[in-house]
Amino acid sequence: MIKFAVVATMAAALLGSTAAQAADVEVVHWWTSGGEQAAVKVFADALDATGDHWVDGAIALGETARATIMQRALGGDPPDAAQFNPGRQYEDLIQAGLLLDLTPLAEKEGWNDFIRPDQIKEPCLIDGKWWCVPVNIHMQNWAWASIPAFKKAGLEVPVTWDDYLADLPKLKDAGVLPFAVGGDGGGWQVSLLANQLILAQLGAEEVEKIWKDADVELAAGPEVLKAFTTLKTLGTYADPGSPNRSWADTTSLVIKGDAALQVMGDWAQGEFQLAGQKPDVDYACLLGPLVADPKYVRTGGDIFVFFKQNDADVERAQLELASLMVSPAVQAKFNTAKGSAPVRDDVDMSLANDCMKKAIGVLSQPGAVVPDTNQWRNEAFTTAQNAIFSDLIYNADTTPESAQAQFVDLLKNAD
Repeated sequence: MIKFAVVATMAAALLGSTAAQAADVEVVHWWTSGGEQAAVKVFADALDATGDHWVDGAIALGETARATIMQRALGGDPPDAAQFNPGRQYEDLIQAGLLLDLTPLAEKEGWNDFIRPDQIKEPCLIDGKWWCVPVNIHMQNWAWASIPAFKKAGLEVPVTWDDYLADLPKLKDAGVLPFAVGGDGGGWQVSLLANQLILAQLGAEEVEKIWKDADVELAAGPEVLKAFTTLKTLGTYADPGSPNRSWADTTSLVIKGDAALQVMGDWAQGEFQLAGQKPDVDYACLLGPLVADPKYVRTGGDIFVFFKQNDADVERAQLELASLMVSPAVQAKFNTAKGSAPVRDDVDMSLANDCMKKAIGVLSQPGAVVPDTNQWRNEAFTTAQNAIFSDLIYNADTTPESAQAQFVDLLKNAD
């Protein structure tokens, strides 16, 4: 229906009416890996099919892309649309009055009724107004294991952290990189790993107490220290190329069987799919991660904001894109390519593989959702946290105890 309406509108315009004209929509995002490019093409193709045009503004690394977006916006030259993660990253843009209010569109289409769970829409629905579009549910607490790599060492794919830690020397002796991790992008990959280790130790309620309530006593406790100690151990089994490597290049090591295991969000699944690999045949997807009976899904995701423009045709096209992004057909195609879950549960997910089905099964359970820490803490906190975890894993002189003390001090002054 949308496509036919736009075509009719364009035909009227060609006949000399004052109807809307096709518009370019510049979209800045950081999806640059092979799997990510396949996913973003779904959005681009959907918009181009209406007669409007997606102008791609891909910038490698989320930190770099967000900094560029903010500089352009505050400098008076914003893109038409931009990717962020759900949370506090774009609160300054709302306060400055730079974003297009999507509330009329959201109310017309009933976003509040079909976008779920609540933790996904809360960062976009602020004080009763919609300021962004959630496009997926990313699940961060995964480990991705190469089945051939473990077989080479004569091992089964581990189920728990204790199993995996015991396997590390054997993997090394077999000539396999025991643990794959990347450190580029300011250390977010290491921070993601550390956060999942803490979640595996404590569970959802305690994690919320630490990051949301800044419970320093809990953060200084033995469970968190165990997670920090595990992180330090894993670092001793990483390779020299780790500090400057991207997450996608790290995933490639697992895909090729050169590395045994990587902890990374479900976006890594898009790389396995692009390589033609199949779960439980070529690789194992371990939710938790490495928890025998996973009960939690740490959710994040991607959202898009739309900047105010002084062009009615551009604004119309912006709203067209926002609508398409949450439409059932586009949600199904995009999230299947991305490896994430859709923000609505009325879409055809027949193409979803066993990994995604496993996650969606846990996601549907009460109390399973654990929000990303970005929803509770600002960018400055995240940057400092990333530095603490990166120093622990890459600096031989940093002990788990000293890193934990730094983390506790950060929480004491958290915004």
